[in-house]
Amino acid sequence: MLDIPCVIFAGGKSSRMGRDKSLLPFSSYKTLTEFQLHKLKQIFKTVYISCKNKNKFNFDANFIEDIELDNIYAPSVGFISVFEYIKEDSFFVISVDTPFIGKKTILSLIQKDSKEFDATIATLHNKMQPMCGIYHRSLKNEFEQMLENENHKLGLMLKNSKTNYVDFTDENLFININNPQEYKNALKKC
Repeated sequence: MLDIPCVIFAGGKSSRMGRDKSLLPFSSYKTLTEFQLHKLKQIFKTVYISCKNKNKFNFDANFIEDIELDNIYAPSVGFISVFEYIKEDSFFVISVDTPFIGKKTILSLIQKDSKEFDATIATLHNKMQPMCGIYHRSLKNEFEQMLENENHKLGLMLKNSKTNYVDFTDENLFININNPQEYKNALKKC
């Protein structure tokens, strides 16, 4: 079991899906969030769920609700809330809609991380996957500035920070469930 906290980001708007994807049934679980939670609890000692409102979930978990901001659905809001809530110097982040990222990928990222970096992020064929990686407390001020400047471009912030990129080549690991067709395809793979 890994000591670093894990945070599942499940507070997105889901506009391309047309409904809250964190609540979609997946595999044998009532929700995609429960699927991710169960899987990640086998890897990490502590798993949190970052969300706008924990009342949308009907199961027990460690929830971190976003700070109160009207109609801003950006990861930066979630990150600031996580930095306020947890005390550790770093945490692993995964998006709720990437259900095929597993232990091998996570361990690879953790093994290549170090305190000299602000973040260690997965890339797929050198394309950044910012919602799969390790973020350090050294980025807290950067996230606060993003919010203050209303600039929520996570990739740009990472490019301007001391970011360690770890490249992967298996596209199946990073399947992202954004729309109904991608959801249907992902259900066939689970």
